[in-house]
Amino acid sequence: MTELEARAAVDTAAWGDKHVHDPTIVTDDDGTYWLFSTDARYDGPVRGGVQIRRSTDLVTWEFHGWAFDDVPAPARAWSGAVGLWAPEVVLTATPAGQRWRMYYSASTFGSRRSAVGLATAPHPSGPWTDRGIVVASEHVEGPEGLGQPNAIDANLVTEADGTQWLVYGSFFGGIHVLPVDPVTGFVPDAPASGALHTTPGTLLARRPRSVDNGAVEGAFVLPRPGGGWSLLVSYDSLAGSYHLRAAVGDAVTGPFRDRAGRLMTDDGPDVDPWSVGVPVLSGHRLAGGPGVLAPGHASVLTETVTTANGPVTRQLLVHHVRDADAPTEHRLQVRRLVWTHDGWPLAAPQPWAGAALEDDDVAHWPADPAVLDGTWETLTPGADPRVVQDGVVGPLPPRTDVRPRGQGRFTWTAPDGAAVSAVVYPGWDAVRERATLCLSALDDAGRVALATRLP
Repeated sequence: MTELEARAAVDTAAWGDKHVHDPTIVTDDDGTYWLFSTDARYDGPVRGGVQIRRSTDLVTWEFHGWAFDDVPAPARAWSGAVGLWAPEVVLTATPAGQRWRMYYSASTFGSRRSAVGLATAPHPSGPWTDRGIVVASEHVEGPEGLGQPNAIDANLVTEADGTQWLVYGSFFGGIHVLPVDPVTGFVPDAPASGALHTTPGTLLARRPRSVDNGAVEGAFVLPRPGGGWSLLVSYDSLAGSYHLRAAVGDAVTGPFRDRAGRLMTDDGPDVDPWSVGVPVLSGHRLAGGPGVLAPGHASVLTETVTTANGPVTRQLLVHHVRDADAPTEHRLQVRRLVWTHDGWPLAAPQPWAGAALEDDDVAHWPADPAVLDGTWETLTPGADPRVVQDGVVGPLPPRTDVRPRGQGRFTWTAPDGAAVSAVVYPGWDAVRERATLCLSALDDAGRVALATRLP
């Protein structure tokens, strides 16, 4: 059997959430969830075309197929890609009506000769029609090439007035943003298809070149409650120290700063490459549970759900993880995204268990500081993202001047004087299979704690 025949003969019946890398999830009109991910597989040859799965509960997934028969010809000719990476799928409104867009990435590992392409469809299931290359980048040898953008990992951001931006980039030259024509989906002044855009856009994030070619990728920009924007990015090695960090800014075009006020573009020779950005999630192992390695390349699913007390907004962090005991094996993971009272995004310590086991009704989120007492299992994702961190069981650190800041939100002062903002909310303990409380906290030095209340 030839490699091409082997790629075509893939048995996907048992894939479920396996082989998922760089995921994004959207919802169609009837409430079905559609998952799109990179063409990646850890036990055989890759078949190109963007993997598609569907689900009714965000927990059990059925493989649906591929968006394309193979890598679209223009993207393949420019990049040499055999598979597509990091699809971004969004529903957009145009004068002709609503239409789904997919921004996909075409590249090969370690190369900067890359392209972000655009396809459209009437429904997430397809049929998808390729529209060509939106922005491309060229591989430049030597140190000067490290400053050039790498055209992969697209994220489409739409402002309230309809203005659209394409956030993109990975490693080497960092994360950039370009304006997008809301009608066409292309960069307004782009040159001929397949050519490198003459102005790569505004720089949003870059790391020192001393760390793995400036390893930052997989950006996602989303609105902050109360105004402004938050930037999520992934740092470091895909199969090891990969982890998520966050920053905030007043505009999609930045500048973005972390909790301590450090710029996400600060890549000077004296900058500690592990210090910039709020560490949202890193490799970990909860007591009695599996080891989670390299969580990252996140997107956010935002949807309105109905509770007994009215509609509320649910946000879920969608990302991939690897098995700590088998690092080549990657799969989907979904977990709740929460916001502190002052607008910082944090992840839940537990994966999402499904609507039947989770509680979205904010009226049920605690307001009594007494819930902070007791025994918790705590993770500190910023302590050392290069290791799979074990949860620590015990009480939360001592605190003074504890103040409720609305349902589920608290502030207090830590023993070292740091100001802490925390969110406490219902969750599901996946290890002990029981309802519990979860905590996500951030102090003004940028230190994060994620905790699960124990019996």
